[in-house]
Amino acid sequence: MQVQVRYFAAAKAATGVAEEVRSIGVGDTIGALLDELGDDPRAVFARCSFILNEVTTTDRDIVLRDGDRLDVLPPFAGG
Repeated sequence: MQVQVRYFAAAKAATGVAEEVRSIGVGDTIGALLDELGDDPRAVFARCSFILNEVTTTDRDIVLRDGDRLDVLPPFAGG
């Protein structure tokens, strides 16, 4: 199973890529997918929210499914 993941702003800088396709296992959650990326981006991911298939969430326990699209969004500053 595969999930398309897009990273924005600080999440993009932390991972070094803007977008990738990740393989997932049955029952894998958003949190599990992020944990697989290692310790370096973990501090950034701790503050992120997500858009999963065009629905905003902060719930890392959502189970991912084959073909999902996940956007990883760190907090944005601006006005």
